[in-house]
Amino acid sequence: MNHNKLFSIIFSATAVCLPIAANGTAIGHDTVTETDFKTKEAYTGDSLATAWLNAQTGLTPEERDAIKFLYAYMPLADGNGYAPEFFLANVRSSLRAAEEMPWGKTVPHREFRHFVLPVRVNNESLDLSRPVFYKELKDRVKGMSMEDAILEVNHWCHEKATYQPSDARTSSPLSTVSQAIGRCGEESTFTVAALRAVGIPARQVYTPRWAHTDDNHAWVEAWANGKWYFIGACEPEPILNLAWFNSPASRGMLMNTKVFGRYDGPEEVLERKPTTTIINVTENYAPTRTVEVVVKDINGNPVENATVNFSLYNYAEFYPVAVKKSGHNGHASLKGGIGDFIIWASDGKNFGIVKAGGSDTNVQEIILDKASDWTGTLEFDITPPAASASLTSPTPEQRRLNDLLTAREDSIRMAYVVTFATPESASALAKSLGTDEGKTKEVLIQSRGNHSGISKFLTNIPADQRDKALRLLLAVSEKDRRDISAEVLTDHLATPETESPLFDRYIMNPRIENEPLTAYKAFFRSKIPQEDAQRYRSNPKEWVSWCRDNIAADTVWNQPGIPMSPEAVWNLRMADSRSLGIFFVASARSMGIASRIDPVTGKTQYADENGNWNDVKFTDETLSPSSPKGRLNLSFAPFGRTVDPKYYSQFTLSKIENGLPRLLEYEESDTYKSITGRGPELDEGRYVLITGQRMADGGVLARADFFNITAGTTTERPLKIRQDSTEIQVIGSFNSENMYHDLETGTDKSLLSTTGRGYYIVGLIQPNHEPTAHNLNDISATAAEFEKRGNKMILLFADENEARRFDRGRFPSLPANVVFGTDINSTNLNEITTNLNLTTSERPIFIVADTFNRVVFVSQGYTIGLGETLTDILHRID
Repeated sequence: MNHNKLFSIIFSATAVCLPIAANGTAIGHDTVTETDFKTKEAYTGDSLATAWLNAQTGLTPEERDAIKFLYAYMPLADGNGYAPEFFLANVRSSLRAAEEMPWGKTVPHREFRHFVLPVRVNNESLDLSRPVFYKELKDRVKGMSMEDAILEVNHWCHEKATYQPSDARTSSPLSTVSQAIGRCGEESTFTVAALRAVGIPARQVYTPRWAHTDDNHAWVEAWANGKWYFIGACEPEPILNLAWFNSPASRGMLMNTKVFGRYDGPEEVLERKPTTTIINVTENYAPTRTVEVVVKDINGNPVENATVNFSLYNYAEFYPVAVKKSGHNGHASLKGGIGDFIIWASDGKNFGIVKAGGSDTNVQEIILDKASDWTGTLEFDITPPAASASLTSPTPEQRRLNDLLTAREDSIRMAYVVTFATPESASALAKSLGTDEGKTKEVLIQSRGNHSGISKFLTNIPADQRDKALRLLLAVSEKDRRDISAEVLTDHLATPETESPLFDRYIMNPRIENEPLTAYKAFFRSKIPQEDAQRYRSNPKEWVSWCRDNIAADTVWNQPGIPMSPEAVWNLRMADSRSLGIFFVASARSMGIASRIDPVTGKTQYADENGNWNDVKFTDETLSPSSPKGRLNLSFAPFGRTVDPKYYSQFTLSKIENGLPRLLEYEESDTYKSITGRGPELDEGRYVLITGQRMADGGVLARADFFNITAGTTTERPLKIRQDSTEIQVIGSFNSENMYHDLETGTDKSLLSTTGRGYYIVGLIQPNHEPTAHNLNDISATAAEFEKRGNKMILLFADENEARRFDRGRFPSLPANVVFGTDINSTNLNEITTNLNLTTSERPIFIVADTFNRVVFVSQGYTIGLGETLTDILHRID
């Protein structure tokens, strides 16, 4: 069947609105869900859910309908990765909450189906957190209004977890609790799961990328009595609709949420797929306008079905925050913030680019005038929206109580964290097991709440397997060590050893991309006969052919964002492109073939007997060798303090495929020197080198250089970063999450916890030191201005001995917003010296930075008038 045609048929029907009884319970038969359920089974050829339902005689009508809803709209990764009993347990917990919670009968059918019932929030591993969370929370929120219950659930979440950045894999809610940490995507997934557990509709909101700074953010919206409210996940505030990101969100260009199922709410639909509806919630946070474009060919004719990327400059690329298709008249539109979009459109071969300014009201015309051989340079001055947040302030009593609660929650969480493995306990285990002490300490300390499971695993395996087990644990990611199971470890530890130098990383290692880990090696050994595996090892191209001929491509029911397990792909014989790549690598490693998904290009690859990587081309029946390659030589002329531009911060490289850019994902630590030093080989084709200078107000001076790479030759290109000396510029990065020892409280804490959100000053100073004294006297002279502005200034000594030697009485007029501390292990000094390319670590050093980790000013050594300079910088930023 034509899958695209089927997709059109599926979604041509108008969604049915069920009548709602007085108690909020749906009545009548959901014919749309029933139709979609049957259509999905017919498409996939998988009738597991129907067979299971037919075998169940004890299900209530509500349970049966809920199971059908979940199976109708869950991705293939879920339907074939978890047993029906798993979903039934979650359904029963949801129905129990609806029955027992005081607001359960007030939640409308639509909100319950889409924002309470689904187990999945985004792309996390699924678990049975719902009944666990319900048991912990039901009495805690008993007797509260829905609004107060939302606040209370968030306090409970803060008690369990706090922010820490990590890789892109999203931990399950129970894993986040076990680890006691999570990045914003995990904190928000966890908080949504907790709210849904007590029957409160909740959804995760994402800004795919900010316009005024790099990075993105995720938070939570919760429904109460007919309205959606927002909260910062695991960051409790005294009232709803208050969070540190109020101001950044008011500068947002696009904020969206993913809804599982055929959703018919009032929000603008950005994209509708068989399993999900992506909706636009930007208007909840920022002023908006509708950006309209018309895509035309070089003859002026409208182009239908062109891909239109509404992009923002972020991490030095034009990142598409929304992707639309042009209609029959070439028209596409997006409701977004009051800032500049870079709009890139393509018909699959030719492309065109325009800037849609925040003040533009006319329809933008995009001419697809750049053919496959076009080269040239484009420059854009990009302006983000201005901040426009209007905050509702809590009362002083609300703020005082919230501060007391969050302090108590911190202590509860820390009481749990101190039960994790310590260097001493890890060393003791290493001695008792006879394992390498350094490796054992690294594994156990990084495992956090999973330390007991890993300790038990290492203890229970034979002594001669423990060294290999440590190699396995060091091959997976740090986050994996926090939640990897003994089942998965045991499975992959059994991988037959080879002498290949690639064995640990590319054969034994279960980690392929950012997928959930499974015990797939024994599975494939049971499915692929030994003699066949030997043949595939001798000639991996034969396994490529098998995958191409036996696994059907699916672009409808499983989106690449939620990868199917390798076992599910084998059983269903159907996969999206990402899951197919993961399947190939998993099955190849199970047969002893070194394989990977290349982290830079995203290509699926296997290694030959000489250790050379070969591209896997599932759509190429000739199974041709890897693409011809040429070399790129970038040249850069240093300016100011910029001597080695950073990838993602100041430049990126993308290959243009089918008229659209595909980012080359080098390591975050890569720079101009590290990349050019390797003399990178690139596939033949067309590329775009994007550079940008982020200004202090969030604007960007961007440059896009288009060129070709020809096989067997070296292409020379200059790496040019535009400059504007009249504006304050971002000159480097500094982690606002760094720790310091606060001398007033006697505790170790993060800079961010003291500064709050926004710009702040850090000074690295010395006692009884003339240059430091000059700086402090200058700052004292402008104390009134510093106090008026309120920006925190943290002054750090090297250690407590230095602090004791400092005579505070010599500087009685320092601003009241100065905080004194010590620099733990010189972390802040070392980072500033390295990131800002300072030639020495001589103090005093002062920086002006913000909590998006941008540095806009640095001063080192003896200076006069520092106080005036700092206040001027802060004034100009405003």
